[in-house]
Amino acid sequence: MANFKSFLGVAGMAAIASLAMSTAVLADDTEDRKFGYSITLTGVSDYLFRGVSLTDNKPAFQPFVEFTYGIAYLDFWGSNVDNGIGDPFEMDIYAGIRPVTGPVSWDIGVLYYSNPDNPKGWDATDYVEFKVGASVTPITNLTLSVTGYVTPDQENYAQTETVEGLVSYQLPQFAIFTPTISGGVGYTTSDTADFFGNGRDSYTYWNVGMKLTVDKYFMDFRYWDTDLTHANMAGFLGNSSDTIADGRFLFSAGVNLP
Repeated sequence: MANFKSFLGVAGMAAIASLAMSTAVLADDTEDRKFGYSITLTGVSDYLFRGVSLTDNKPAFQPFVEFTYGIAYLDFWGSNVDNGIGDPFEMDIYAGIRPVTGPVSWDIGVLYYSNPDNPKGWDATDYVEFKVGASVTPITNLTLSVTGYVTPDQENYAQTETVEGLVSYQLPQFAIFTPTISGGVGYTTSDTADFFGNGRDSYTYWNVGMKLTVDKYFMDFRYWDTDLTHANMAGFLGNSSDTIADGRFLFSAGVNLP
């Protein structure tokens, strides 16, 4: 609990400082204070959440809508799921700010994960998570980012902490495609000894791949893996398969609107 309080203290101070500085900038630039929105429709060969399939190794359709005003954003994201709780759909809501301080772009927000049709009731599965992310572009086309997540102890969800690092590099345009190669690694841990199955209280996950964009359309070819075993995943979340954390190639494709 001490780590959680310390994290929230740092996150809170960063949020207040960043918001104050960004508000001062926005006060002098009315062009930044505009409403905006975007829609992304994506199909994936599997719904992976931190390397673990939440569709029991099956495809998913994932719509996303974002509303922005200046540095503030409000997002809605959905996906079909098959995670053993009897609800075929997940809907998440994200809210936060994206201030910029010097060369660092921040993403400070709160995430609400929900399964609206869960027969056991919303309080059996829904939970809240906080995040603080930072990214820099040290050279043209190269982006480095790190994000920390904290899920506080809730009635239906144990306290967890997650940190993710990502490296991406946009390559020169090839024919009609704009390719970007990227890779990431994450580590998540829980206060509950067997939260991730069969005595595991933490695990590592990683991915590497390439994204191709053509105007508003994109395709992503990516390999994912974790250090979780079949023994950890046997019966995890009620899934019928113990392979939901195995290494796999993930394909996704979609379009950004408008």
